[in-house]
Amino acid sequence: MKPQAPAPRAGADSDSPCTPTQQNNDLYAEWDDPATIDAVERALGTVGEVFRLEANVDFPARLMLVRPDFVFNIAEGLYGPNREGHVPAICEFFGIPCHASDPLTLGLALHKARAKEVLAFHGVPTAPFVLAKTLDDARRAELDFPVFVKPAFEGSGKGITSKSVCRNRSQLARQASKLIATYTEPVLIETYLPGLEFTVAVLGNGNDTRCLPIVGMRFDALPPGAPPIYGYEAKWLWDTPSNPLDIFECPARVPEALAHEIRAAALAAYRALDCRDWCRIDIRCDAAGRPMVVELNPLPGVLPDPREHSCFPKAAAAAGMSYDDLIRTVADIAWRRISGRSLLAEVA
Repeated sequence: MKPQAPAPRAGADSDSPCTPTQQNNDLYAEWDDPATIDAVERALGTVGEVFRLEANVDFPARLMLVRPDFVFNIAEGLYGPNREGHVPAICEFFGIPCHASDPLTLGLALHKARAKEVLAFHGVPTAPFVLAKTLDDARRAELDFPVFVKPAFEGSGKGITSKSVCRNRSQLARQASKLIATYTEPVLIETYLPGLEFTVAVLGNGNDTRCLPIVGMRFDALPPGAPPIYGYEAKWLWDTPSNPLDIFECPARVPEALAHEIRAAALAAYRALDCRDWCRIDIRCDAAGRPMVVELNPLPGVLPDPREHSCFPKAAAAAGMSYDDLIRTVADIAWRRISGRSLLAEVA
């Protein structure tokens, strides 16, 4: 977007010229669908001139041609542990401001073990873990069972299934072997957290950072016999527009003391990884009911259809914001950080 408002969209969709070499069913799970990209573009169009830029090989040249005031980035990338930082890194190289977190934070957040190391250093509560690069590493993991196993560099529930909870070394070895072979990357092995699960949408920078209403998970809505986890099956197989999975509760009905702890953990994680503008933070309680940060999502999903159960828009709705309000607010937060001026005030 330009003078009136500053946000060209940099996103990845089905038009991006990528030829995948691995045939995973979930290879494109992190990408936004055309309806989401269109909805974000329409919302931004109410506050300025929008230039839609795809995150493909033409992106650098088109970025220099357009020279936007800033880039509103929702591009997830496709390959490598630094894929979410590709667009903001290119913007940084050309000196063009970008909304949301910088390449370093995006890379740290996607590398779940590195993120947990930073969290632990800053005293943010997170479950004990081991990063296993090989099957032998997994077999040597010194954690009490049960444990939870997932790919180290993935999002959108990729690699997280009903078999992710391992109750003995045999199950751990089998699941770690499968994930390492499938994703050709290390696996994160964590102490399993048996308590309640939440996700927290965070907006802002500095002293203006705030949490939207907490989203709680209702695992009793899962199919009979399914373990209480929100993974790939729950996100993409069991939850469909024609047969929605009513798993979310927002605001979460929890005691205020617990809600305070959840918000405090989310804000501490946001600041520890130096997030900017927005982020969604997943939290789960341990056996004693203490909130533990699971991971951070600095490129949160924003599906526009309420039937598709996208957590950030759901939290925004509970705070009285429409979908367009949410996107405009995030753009305004970014523009205030970049320019010191209010985007919404400029177009009022």
